[in-house]
Amino acid sequence: MSKNNSGKKKASLGTVRYAFKSIIWPRRNLVLLGLVLIIINRLSGLVLPGASKYLMDEVIAKGDTQLLKWILIAVGGAVALQAVTSFFLTRLLSVEAQHLISQLRSKVQRHIIYLPMRFFDNTKSGELVSRIMHDVEGVRNLVGTGLVQLFGGVLTAVISLILLLNINALMTLYTLLPLIFFGFISLKAFGYIRPIFRERGKINADVTGRLTESLGGIRVIKGFNAENQEIRVFESGVDRIFQNVKKSLTSTSLVTSSATLLLGLAGVGIMGLGGSMILDGKMTVGDFFAFTLYLGFLVAPIVQMSNIGSQITEAFAGLDRMEEILTREKEDEDPRRTQSLDKVDGALAFKNVSFHYDEGHEVLSEVNFEAPAGSVTALVGSSGSGKTTIAGLAASFLQPKQGAVTIDGHDLAQVTLDSYRSRLGVVLQDDFLYEGTIRENIMFARPEATETEVLAAVDAAHVKEFTDRFDNGLETLIGERGVKLSGGQRQRVAIARALLADPKILLLDEATSNLDTESELFIQESLAQLMKGRTTLVIAHRLSTIRQADQILVIENGRIAERGTHDELIKKEGRYFQLYTYQARI
Repeated sequence: MSKNNSGKKKASLGTVRYAFKSIIWPRRNLVLLGLVLIIINRLSGLVLPGASKYLMDEVIAKGDTQLLKWILIAVGGAVALQAVTSFFLTRLLSVEAQHLISQLRSKVQRHIIYLPMRFFDNTKSGELVSRIMHDVEGVRNLVGTGLVQLFGGVLTAVISLILLLNINALMTLYTLLPLIFFGFISLKAFGYIRPIFRERGKINADVTGRLTESLGGIRVIKGFNAENQEIRVFESGVDRIFQNVKKSLTSTSLVTSSATLLLGLAGVGIMGLGGSMILDGKMTVGDFFAFTLYLGFLVAPIVQMSNIGSQITEAFAGLDRMEEILTREKEDEDPRRTQSLDKVDGALAFKNVSFHYDEGHEVLSEVNFEAPAGSVTALVGSSGSGKTTIAGLAASFLQPKQGAVTIDGHDLAQVTLDSYRSRLGVVLQDDFLYEGTIRENIMFARPEATETEVLAAVDAAHVKEFTDRFDNGLETLIGERGVKLSGGQRQRVAIARALLADPKILLLDEATSNLDTESELFIQESLAQLMKGRTTLVIAHRLSTIRQADQILVIENGRIAERGTHDELIKKEGRYFQLYTYQARI
C-alpha cells in the first residue's frame, strides 16, 4: 500500500517539475508580464473601496466637494486601468495558452506516431485521438489566465487582509476563522477531485475509441442488425462519463456551498459587530463601509481560487496522462540502432529467428532462409501459421526474440529505421487509404514525385484502367478508407503507391487477395516486370499468383515445413502439393 502511494506522489511531483520546466519557464517573460499586469489590475481594483471611506466620512459627512472631484478622477482612472490590463491579460495569455495547446498536441502526436507497432496493437485508435486532442487542453490554465489569476487572487487577498487589519483587527480575526475552515475543505476536495479527473480522461478515451471503431465499421454493424447493441454500449460509456462528472460536481459544489454558508455567517457576525462599534463610536460609517468592500475583495479571490484550483487540478491530471505517453520509448530510440545504410542491395536473411507476442506462445520458431537481392520469395501456409509475422519482422515492425533478420549482412535491429524503411515498399492485407483523391493516395509515399513517375506507377498497377471511367480521373475523391472504390480498385491504388516509392525491398501481404480474375491478370503482368531488381517477399493464399517465385517457403506452426520452387514442391507431393491441388479443385 505504501509503495503505491509513494509512486503516485512521485508521479505528481514529476508532473509539477515537468510543468514548470517545459511549460512555464520557457514562457517566463510572458508569465512575468502577466504578473505585472495582474498586479496593476488588482491594485487598481482596490481604489474603489479605499475611496468609499473618504466619500462617506469626508465628502458626505463634511460636504467636501473638492475632494469628491478628486475621488471621481481616481476611481475613473482606476476603472479604465483595470479594463485595459484585463484586455491585455486575456489577449496575451489566452492566445499563448491556445498556442501551447497546439504545440503539445503536435508533440504528443509526433511521439505517438514513432512508438513501436506493439503499442498500436494494444491501444485503440480512438483512445489515442482523445489523448492527443483532449488531455492537453487543461494546460491553458497554467500559461493562460488561470495561473496568473491565482497569483492575482493571492495578492489581492493579502493586501485586503492587511487593510482590513488596519481598519479593525477584531472584526478581521473573526472573518479569518471561517476562511481558514473553508481553505481546509477546499484542499481536501481538490485531493479527492484529481483522481476523478484522471479517471475521466481514461473513460473519455475508452468511449471515444469505441465510437471511432463503431463509425468505422458501420457496414458490419448494419449487416448484423447490431445498431441497438452499439447504442447500448455507447449509452453505457456516456453514463460512466456522467457518473464521473457527477462525482466532481459534488465535490466542487461542496466547496462552493461551504463558502456561501461560512462567508454568510461571517457577514452576519460582521454586521452585528460592526453595527455595535458604530453605535459605540469605536468605528466610523466610512470605515465600516470600506471594511465591507475590502472584505469582498478578500473573499472573492478565495472563492475564485477554488475554481481556479479545480482547473489547475484538471490541467495536472491531463499532464499526468500526457507524461504516460511521452515517457514511452520510441522505436527509433533503441540504443542499438547506430548503423545507417548508405546503400541497399536488398539481400534479406532470417537467421534462427524465433518470435512470440505473449510469453510461452511462440509464433515463429528457428526460421532460417535467405532472399538474395532481386529475388522473389513467396510465403504460403494456413491462416495463423506465421506468414504475416515474418513480413512484420522483414519490415522491422517487430523485433526477433531470438536470432536476427539481416539486410545485406547488417542486423536490422542495429540499423537506423529511416535508412532502411526509405528503401522499403509495403502493401499489406489492410489496403489502407486516406480520405482524399486517388492521386494524393498514390503520391503519399513520394509527395515530390514527378507527373511522369506518377503516371508510370498508375499504368504499371493498372489504376488507369478504372480511373478513366471516372469523371475526375486521378482527382476523384475516394472517401474515408477509400470506401467509394471496390476492393480490387483499392488494392491497385495501394500497389501503385508502393511502386511509386521505387523500393529496393517490396513486401506484398495478400497483395492480390481482393482482385477479380481480370484485374489479377493485369497485376501479375505488371508485378512480373516491377519485381525485377527488387527483393520481394510475397504472402498469398491464392497459390496461382506465386508460381514464378524464385523460392517458396511453406510455413506451418511457425516453422518452415517445405522450401523450393513451385515445380520442386509439386514433385515432393507434400504440404504445398496438398494446398495447391485443393485450390485447383476449387
